[in-house]
Amino acid sequence: MNHTSIHDEIMGLEVIDTHTHLIGDKLCAVDFWEIADYFWFNRELQTAGYPADADTLPEKDRIVAFLHAYRSSRNTMMNIAFTAIMKDLYNIDITDESSIRQADEAVRKNSTTLGWAQNVADRLNIRRFVVNRPEHAVFEGMKYNALLFPRIDSWLPGLITDIHMSSNRQETLDQAKQTIYDHLQSYEDMGCRGIMTTLPHYEAAAHTDHELSDDSKSDEIMMMLLHEVCRGLEKRGMFLQLFLGVERRWGNTSAAPVNDALRIVRLYGLFESYSIPFELVVASEINNLDVVQAAWNFANVHVGGMWWYNFRASTYMQSMQYRLEAIAPIKSSLIVSDARCIEWTYGKLVVVKRLLAKFLDEQIRSGWIDREQALNLAADWLYGSAAKRYGVLE
Repeated sequence: MNHTSIHDEIMGLEVIDTHTHLIGDKLCAVDFWEIADYFWFNRELQTAGYPADADTLPEKDRIVAFLHAYRSSRNTMMNIAFTAIMKDLYNIDITDESSIRQADEAVRKNSTTLGWAQNVADRLNIRRFVVNRPEHAVFEGMKYNALLFPRIDSWLPGLITDIHMSSNRQETLDQAKQTIYDHLQSYEDMGCRGIMTTLPHYEAAAHTDHELSDDSKSDEIMMMLLHEVCRGLEKRGMFLQLFLGVERRWGNTSAAPVNDALRIVRLYGLFESYSIPFELVVASEINNLDVVQAAWNFANVHVGGMWWYNFRASTYMQSMQYRLEAIAPIKSSLIVSDARCIEWTYGKLVVVKRLLAKFLDEQIRSGWIDREQALNLAADWLYGSAAKRYGVLE
């Protein structure tokens, strides 16, 4: 069976995008620059000399600077995705100033075209999208609203700080537990199947029985509250999606991927103690193996998509190999677009589907799996695993 046939099959498979920053009444990019200035693409353009303040330049100068950086970074992942957006969605090759102005006109026109967002999603059969803010969940002009998993890092760090700074820590802890209960109850009342959070660096381990004292450190308090969160989720039949591996403690503005070899095992105490599903999404390369090991060890642990610095062909191929060898496909979801407009969901997902087709074609050729197994695996990685966990298949 040749590569093209597997490629075509995978391009048609259904997808759930498990993490986006889409806003329901602003799904489409309003102009060319909203697509071109996407954070990750902009970072790669800057490696080719694109000014960090390009948006303040006169338009003609901005176009000249963009074209130079675009041509000089054609090898990068986001450039490839951006090129696919322009070519596939608008039938435009970015070559000169005229093509950029043509693209800008096309993006502006389609942003106000009824059904454009759904059209973009349908091109790759993206069925559902996940958001983390209630006000973003109503998707105007789409077949379905977003799946809403509220992110608790909007209030959890504040509770930790309150306890740490309190002159009466036990009383403040009791108040924090009530706050957690109230939040989780409100999410259940909204019909949410789960919640998500990022976590900062921590050295405390979840299997340790932390007792609150005047000497308790912030990360120990965080572990106490995470246990409380998990207890509340277990009572409600909800899941916890953990985003890990990005730290901001090494500079004033920049985030960094940190390959902490103990990051995942420090959470084993949560996985052992609570029957809720845990979905682990990581942004650091070494932790791609650690989350697969956790999913192998614990029936309630699932591996999520490739986040932040993991969105590269090399890490995708390596992570897919880990997953293929160790865990059933229903335990693994592959897609995290992190997109801020519907066009970038297309650009990033078309690249991932291409990589998946290449990976599976190689596995078939090597005799590791057959074509039917490959397509079943791809269907779960792209859709089935998340759909089951999120209740979409019920």
